[in-house]
Amino acid sequence: MFFASDNWAGVHPRIAGNLTRHSAGFASAYGSSDLDRQVEQTFSEIFEREVAVFFVATGTAANSLSMAAVARPGGVAFCHREAHMIADEGGAPEYLTGGGRLCPVDGPLGRMDPAALEHEIGRYPPEFVHSGQPAAISITQTTEIGTVYQLADIAAVSQVARKHGLPLHMDGARFANGLVALDTSPAEMTWKQGVDIVSFGGTKNGCWCAEAVVFMDPKKAQAFPFIRKRAAQLFSKSRFIAAQFEAYFEDGLWLETARHANAMAARLADHIRASSKTRLGWEPQANEVFPIMPLSVVEVLKAQGAAFYPWHPPHGFAGEIGEDETLCRFVTSFATSADEVDRLGDLIA
Repeated sequence: MFFASDNWAGVHPRIAGNLTRHSAGFASAYGSSDLDRQVEQTFSEIFEREVAVFFVATGTAANSLSMAAVARPGGVAFCHREAHMIADEGGAPEYLTGGGRLCPVDGPLGRMDPAALEHEIGRYPPEFVHSGQPAAISITQTTEIGTVYQLADIAAVSQVARKHGLPLHMDGARFANGLVALDTSPAEMTWKQGVDIVSFGGTKNGCWCAEAVVFMDPKKAQAFPFIRKRAAQLFSKSRFIAAQFEAYFEDGLWLETARHANAMAARLADHIRASSKTRLGWEPQANEVFPIMPLSVVEVLKAQGAAFYPWHPPHGFAGEIGEDETLCRFVTSFATSADEVDRLGDLIA
């Protein structure tokens, strides 16, 4: 029973099969193969406009190099105080931007509050050289605690970004999970709401190692090939990332895997609601579930081989957690089965 992270899941068979299919023969290197070009065109079709696509190895690289692309001298990027970029990337954004800083912004349950964002930007007036200058804004879709920015939420943050002339970045490590949760299109969730750059993740949703930085306006990506190369993120055999994305997008596989992961999370949430011993910290919106559980139940689940993590209550959490209780995180994936969820539910019951 593996619920520690969707990173623990393996590779979808169709994606693994496509890697094998492309493993023989020769193809030009460094992103210049026919397959690379074909997949780049698929990205443009998905986003309903011409975009610039750059493959990288990890979500950390995608986020950090996105910030490097928009860096300014003394630059400050604004993100939610619990965003992966500020809490879990080991200083990579600061390192790869050459000294940029991240400013935490408050907001309930993982989502940045536009008024709080406006307040934080106001702490860096352009005429005061000592504090540095605003450089970018980043939101996470889906958030670190499984909540989703509604389209109006993204537009509200974008409005603040436009007011201050700042690019808006979306950390989309779980892009597909948020997309299917909203039942919308990639275009509607990004550039139509004012998003400029997307860290597009496939690794958590069935790929082996497939991440990309996507610029909604290719003209703003002219320096990025050099930024990526300098950061050692230019793959020589990039066709093997392209091969993953080819299978990922084919016949809507990426949406199918995300819907399954979200459905398994909803199924798990039903088990938690049905138990007299456990309760949801908040309603899940994608593929992460955060129950409050007695420590005795946690011990039972661990003893029976369930993999999951205890979790710190997020900013804005208004619930109560007793001394004999803890908040936990369970993450479902494309590989999570209904039987696996139900076995866990039986133990919880």
